[in-house]
Amino acid sequence: MRTRGYLTTGALWLVGMAVVSCLVHAGQADLSANRESSNHAAKRLPNIVVIMADDLGYGDLSCYGATEIRTPQIDRLASGGLRFTQGYCSSSTCTPTRYSFLTGNYAFRTPGTGVAPPNGPAIISPGTTTLPSLLRQAGYATAVVGKWHLGLGEKGAGPDWNGRLSPGPLEIGFDECLLLPTTNDRVPQVYVRNHVVENLDPGDPLWVGDRAPEEPHATGLTQRETLRMDWSHGHNQTIHNGVSRIGFYTGGMAARFRDEDLADRWVTESIRFMECHKDRPFFLFFSSHDLHVPRLPHERFVGKSKLGYRGDSILQLDWCVGELTAALERLGLAEDTLIVFCSDNGPVMDDGYVDGALEKLGAHRAAGPLKGGKYSVYEGGTRTPFISYWPGKVAAGESDEVVCTIDLPHSLSSLAGVPLPPEACIDSWDVLDALLGRPGAMGRDQLVQQNNNGNILGLRVREAEHDWKLIWSRNKQVYNQVVEETLRSRPVPEFQLFDLVDDTSESNNLADRYPEVVQRLRERLDEIRTGGGSRF
Repeated sequence: MRTRGYLTTGALWLVGMAVVSCLVHAGQADLSANRESSNHAAKRLPNIVVIMADDLGYGDLSCYGATEIRTPQIDRLASGGLRFTQGYCSSSTCTPTRYSFLTGNYAFRTPGTGVAPPNGPAIISPGTTTLPSLLRQAGYATAVVGKWHLGLGEKGAGPDWNGRLSPGPLEIGFDECLLLPTTNDRVPQVYVRNHVVENLDPGDPLWVGDRAPEEPHATGLTQRETLRMDWSHGHNQTIHNGVSRIGFYTGGMAARFRDEDLADRWVTESIRFMECHKDRPFFLFFSSHDLHVPRLPHERFVGKSKLGYRGDSILQLDWCVGELTAALERLGLAEDTLIVFCSDNGPVMDDGYVDGALEKLGAHRAAGPLKGGKYSVYEGGTRTPFISYWPGKVAAGESDEVVCTIDLPHSLSSLAGVPLPPEACIDSWDVLDALLGRPGAMGRDQLVQQNNNGNILGLRVREAEHDWKLIWSRNKQVYNQVVEETLRSRPVPEFQLFDLVDDTSESNNLADRYPEVVQRLRERLDEIRTGGGSRF
């Protein structure tokens, strides 16, 4: 079944921009096309678009039960595709989830995969087998557009903001990129195209540091009264666009963007990429930033929800999805494209700015019936909306199979006919049949979930009539237990055991009742944690 396309005035402008930009990038596209494997030339492989939302909770969409907000474009994917009720990301913060999504490896195996700082070096080393590098072997054109937050530059040096920003996405399998280099509550507010800061004036060099420069430097502490969005904790250093951020930077004024324009720019660039590569298979990683703080949606979305800036940002994300799917329709590619919609972690309300997210929450429950949210390994931190959509190939419906973003390297390379090297993507499972909704398809029967730095791990295991979930809190603390409250830590036992079959909200700790299950799952978790991989 084909989705119903639509064409807004904004979309017409975007398409026009895409056509013009294709002419500029035609040489690059031709060079990339020369790599296409002759083995796949006779039969076109499907295009793949992964749309990864940022800080989107299980209950944030109307197709997942939200009643205080409507998300018709994402709902269209859910009604025409497969809506997973047990779809996961691998971590409850962004950098480790994105690392695992691209590499197929649990982030806790690699030191330094926690939330990346503004001057952080590339976390994924050049030459690492990744989802884009696997698809490129099959002849795909590959691109990432949007939030990166996986570091740039050499280890021990970090980004050369005024020179060549390498290594980065192009050294791990992407043909091209247009990036928000870190995350928008961290400096700097510039775009990176491929290896350089876009529109950077050499006469006004960009400086990024961990400490304020010696000259007077405006911050959210020294000039708090000038801010148009106040900070609640942490985010009180360099001011840009009336909002203070984490970190310090100066210069690069011609390269700086306006926060409100991020989503439009991502959509513009993504449509350009699809237009340029409409005659060959392509892989697009559309890496949204909409719900992440600071939440500053475009003016046309402000006030359109009753949930404040966070709700308005959900509407902006929904618009982005609609523009991408409409572009595929216009290009005649909808039935040749697999779309996977997911999120990098669960929801959070007050994440450093006073933006009304808590005050205007009302009856909305961002995590739905789940406990916890961003930063925690309770279900609300890692179980998120997860939808696969491919007209004519994915039967519409609902699935309770367990799938995870870490499985996309193995599953999508399987779709493209590219075998995994034995040492690569060691925690990525081939759940392609489950993603496509094939009869009798099975997802995972075990999954490790982690917090930001991996000092809290969760292992959920399906066996017999149980969906066991063991949480190991090495520091005996949990963060963000109730997402509808201000962030705080709470003491918990070192081990907690839940049966998700009848306790989705993880309210009844069964560790004392079933010590033999705790021991068995502890041993399995240790095997996965210290072993050489867990994929099948």
